Amino acid sequence: MRKELIVLLVILGVFLAIGCTGNGNEATNETVTPATNETGAATNETSVSEQNPDAITVSAAASLTEAFTDMESQFETENPGTDVNLNFAGSGNLRKQIEGGAPVDVFASADQKNMDMLANETLIDNSTRKDFAENSLVLIVPSNSDLNITGIKDLTASDVGKISIGNPETAPVGKYTTQALTDAGLWDQLKDKTILAEDVKQVLTYVERGEVDAGFVYMTDAKAADPGTIKIVATVPVNTSISYPIALVSASDNKEESQEFVDFVTGEEGQEILEKYGFTPESE
Repeated sequence: MRKELIVLLVILGVFLAIGCTGNGNEATNETVTPATNETGAATNETSVSEQNPDAITVSAAASLTEAFTDMESQFETENPGTDVNLNFAGSGNLRKQIEGGAPVDVFASADQKNMDMLANETLIDNSTRKDFAENSLVLIVPSNSDLNITGIKDLTASDVGKISIGNPETAPVGKYTTQALTDAGLWDQLKDKTILAEDVKQVLTYVERGEVDAGFVYMTDAKAADPGTIKIVATVPVNTSISYPIALVSASDNKEESQEFVDFVTGEEGQEILEKYGFTPESE
């Protein structure tokens, strides 16, 4: 009899525990769902917008890093329902990512060629394409350099061993550099000294660290260098303007938000930020 009573008490305890657990779960759901459930009907539209803003991915040339990071902060402040994800690299690599189907909404290139290639493949919405900034090419050396480099002709000297340039296949800055050196009749003498970098930021890093004797970067990147690490020794003439276009990617699922970002970049606020970082803006 005692054994049967114990069994009954155990069974009763189990049922009581299950009942308490179920009630606890129901209470938790009633309290948390309106605030945290991302898909439930009880969550109002305002809460969803605040917790899960529409995200757009902007692939931009590496030389735009500082300016676009600044723009991202200001744009998101003015458009709290939109989250901007920035992806920086050489324009050629970014183009290849878009060609490969990467989920990109906006493309900002450091040259016209890579944008033209996407346009020819109908991978950008050409009606949204705008030029928004210009840059210039400069020759830089480490700040502690004891070499007498005052212009591109000095790079032919025997004591100049390593010159960093962007890879012309991936970084427009490399294309501009090779063309400028070819036009000056110096490329054949200098090509064996060149150290290729994936983008302009890597060129800058090589020079800042003193790993090369000289490098070619955009003026905006030279201005963004760590203080006291490099010297600008010459502005390098190029036979074509260093012009930056921006456009919506055709496959974007967020065209309205993406167009708002493009409008911001090409508008007064965006142009002021670009000018602050050394770009020549192209206001409408």
